[in-house]
Amino acid sequence: MATVVFFHAHPDDEALFTGGTMARAAAEGHRVVLVTATRGERGTDRDPASSSTAPLAPLARMGERRALELRAAASVLGVQRCEILGYVDSGIDGAAADGFSQAPAEEAAARLAAILVAEAADALVTYDERGIYGHPDHIQVHKVGLRAAQLADTASVYLATVDRDRLKALLILAETFGLSIDDATVDWAVSAGVSAERITTTVDVTGYIGAKRDALVAHHTQFPPNTGVLKLPAAAFQVVFGTEWFIELGSDEQRSWLW
Repeated sequence: MATVVFFHAHPDDEALFTGGTMARAAAEGHRVVLVTATRGERGTDRDPASSSTAPLAPLARMGERRALELRAAASVLGVQRCEILGYVDSGIDGAAADGFSQAPAEEAAARLAAILVAEAADALVTYDERGIYGHPDHIQVHKVGLRAAQLADTASVYLATVDRDRLKALLILAETFGLSIDDATVDWAVSAGVSAERITTTVDVTGYIGAKRDALVAHHTQFPPNTGVLKLPAAAFQVVFGTEWFIELGSDEQRSWLW
């Protein structure tokens, strides 16, 4: 059995981009370790049931809430160790001067490498070179992850990404059925991830779609019940989220699972 470390930028990224893979790996007996760079302090509280009436809770309070949500989601996904490095969220536009994107990459890499060594990790999952969709904290995760794998001499490195071609096809399908897609979603979909030809590893997570959805629900400040993705019918949710994608560094082999 393998030990796999998943490195993410903010709470909820793990559920959105790799939640099904994490749940599947755990169910198949692998040790799953989650490391998150920040607590997501600058995330907007989207939960209408929140006691806070401000669009942005004080940083410490929001960070504490999102850390609790992260641990709840990690439990749902079968994570056996959950660590938060404690860097500050750079914000939705990534502009905060005190944010993770501005932190010394070598220092962060050394801290992540120490976890890789302690866990004797067989593989590290980080992000593609654009951080999937260009957020500065996500790009920093890519840089830090690659350097940490070098420092720890981790054998296998996978870059979490999304299949841009599939996203475009899903948008066309949605429009065919008369669904209204906002401009921000369209802009995100046509620029996120990579083209299908770059993807080496396509993971079928349809058998773990319930765990992935429950992990998203655990992040209730970001995915309250009225969130569009949570309002999708079960069949549509499975079509949209039933596959996760990775690029295995140093390999051109096409696989349908990580191991």
